[in-house]
Amino acid sequence: MIDMTRVLADTPGAAKQVFLNSAGSSLPPAPVLQEVIGHLRREAEIGGYEALDEREADLEAGYAVFAELLGCRPDQVAFTDSATRSWLAAFDAVPLAAGDRILVGELEYGGNAIPLLMRAQAVGVSVELVPSDADGTFSADALADLLDERVKLVSVVQVPTNGGAVADVRRVSDAAHAAGALVLLDACQAVGQLAVDAEALDVDILTGTGRKWLRGPRGTGFLVVRDRAKAVLRPKLADLQGGTWTGPDTYTLRDDARVYELWENDTAARLGLIAAARYLLDLGPAAVEQEVTQRSTYLRAGLAAIPGVTVHDLGVRKSGLVTFSIAGLEATEVQAALARRDVAVSVSRRSSTYYDMARRGLTEVVRASPHYFVTEAQLDAALGAVGAVAEAARKAAD
Repeated sequence: MIDMTRVLADTPGAAKQVFLNSAGSSLPPAPVLQEVIGHLRREAEIGGYEALDEREADLEAGYAVFAELLGCRPDQVAFTDSATRSWLAAFDAVPLAAGDRILVGELEYGGNAIPLLMRAQAVGVSVELVPSDADGTFSADALADLLDERVKLVSVVQVPTNGGAVADVRRVSDAAHAAGALVLLDACQAVGQLAVDAEALDVDILTGTGRKWLRGPRGTGFLVVRDRAKAVLRPKLADLQGGTWTGPDTYTLRDDARVYELWENDTAARLGLIAAARYLLDLGPAAVEQEVTQRSTYLRAGLAAIPGVTVHDLGVRKSGLVTFSIAGLEATEVQAALARRDVAVSVSRRSSTYYDMARRGLTEVVRASPHYFVTEAQLDAALGAVGAVAEAARKAAD
């Protein structure tokens, strides 16, 4: 069980509002804030290079911290400046040729879809859609029917940005590997709210961010490249972090995941990211998952009971993302009305998950994402605020 007294003491911002936007950018706990600010102060005192030298051992230890968190080896971990950078670096290294196929689910994220389509047009590969199961999640059975030797990559989003569904990633991995395809898992909305184990899921590449459920700083990301992918991927570009200049016209590349890192990085933010991972490990990822599931289930049920509110979540197994709409109001209007009542939510638009939103006739939804630091009393307050906004909308329509 999570020590809420400690958690709330470490999260003073949670007492000032009902914060339901951890799927966007969460509230960092005090140890993360202290690590980031403390290192920036040290850089101001002695210089960036010197401050880096002082923390070299702590930065090196971060690879083992993330290996423990993500179920992989330290040499399979790389740090980047975002989930997007991690995804792009790995995807760009996948060898593709004309006639190859890439399979994606209906819950694919826009930030992945755009580079997928760009590269498809440039190289002559096809990006093909895998139909969803009846519950709206990525169908491993449909995937199996589409696979052949030309499929080089299967892109899977573990938790979509626009709803609560959680993909059955292991079944997808098993099907893809039977046909010799790599599995690239976007775990951006999963790590920090779900217990994520790359080995148990048997994915080849895993990408994620620090700023969301992990409660780390913005401008941080991580990448896992497991052995099956390492044997296939061919990095296109590297600098002196990922490689060594050995002669006038020769170089060598690193033999681990750090080949995808860049030499220049935000040391303070990376130390904060490592602190966030340690904080989660101390609480226990399984305990956090249980708490987030309880809160999102409570909120989802409460919203469904409010007249004029429609909940849009898919999936049998649901995550901490809760999406809804209020009749007669745009999602941005709901967001603004709730903000005036000290309830923070966000908006998910069709451009972020075009396949799914277009299929369901949705243009935008309100997204609420309660983390473990949100109390039941705050959830009740949020439900009361939504109820008041919905009632005002009904009266305005009469």
